[in-house]
Amino acid sequence: MILSLPLAASPSNLAAASDKRQKNQEPKNQQELAREVRHQLLLLPYYSVFDNLAFRVDGDRVILEGQVTRPTLKSDSENVVKKIPGVSTVTNNIEVLPLSPMDDQIRRATYRAIYGEPGLSRYAESAVPSIHIIVKNGNVTLEGVADNEADKNLANLRASAVPNVFSVKNNLTVSSGK
Repeated sequence: MILSLPLAASPSNLAAASDKRQKNQEPKNQQELAREVRHQLLLLPYYSVFDNLAFRVDGDRVILEGQVTRPTLKSDSENVVKKIPGVSTVTNNIEVLPLSPMDDQIRRATYRAIYGEPGLSRYAESAVPSIHIIVKNGNVTLEGVADNEADKNLANLRASAVPNVFSVKNNLTVSSGK
C-alpha cells in the first residue's frame, strides 16, 4: 500500500487519515514511518508558505514531491529523510522553482491579499500556514487545507485579484474534521 500525505494537513485530517489507514490494515511501521517523515520535513528551517512539500511512502521507500523556492530545501529534505530509521531509499522529485523577481513580487502580493483578508488571517497564525502559495512564471497554485468551502473560495478570489497573475489553480482541500 502506498501512503501519500501533503505536509499542510490539519490535525483533524491526519486523525481521519490515520483511522482510514487502520481500517485498511496497513502495517503500523509504515504509519509510524509516514508520521516521522512528515515531522522531519516540517522541522526544516527554510520550509515556508511559499513551498509545497508532499511525500509518498511505499514500504520502506519514500518519494518526495512538491515545489520549493530554494535548492537547499530540496537537498535538505532528501538528506533528513535518508536519516530516518526504516527508510531504505529516497526518490527526490521535488521541483526547484525558477528564480524570478516578478514571481517574488507576486508571492508577496498574494500573501498580503490572502492573509490580509480578515476572514483568512487566522490561517497565518501557525509557524507554517496551511495555505501555501506556489508561484511559477506568473501562475499561482494554492496548496494545502482550508477549514471550509467558503475559505477555499475566498482564498482563490483574493489570489485572482493580485496584479500580474496569469492564472490561479486552487488545489486547496477542505478539512473534513470541522
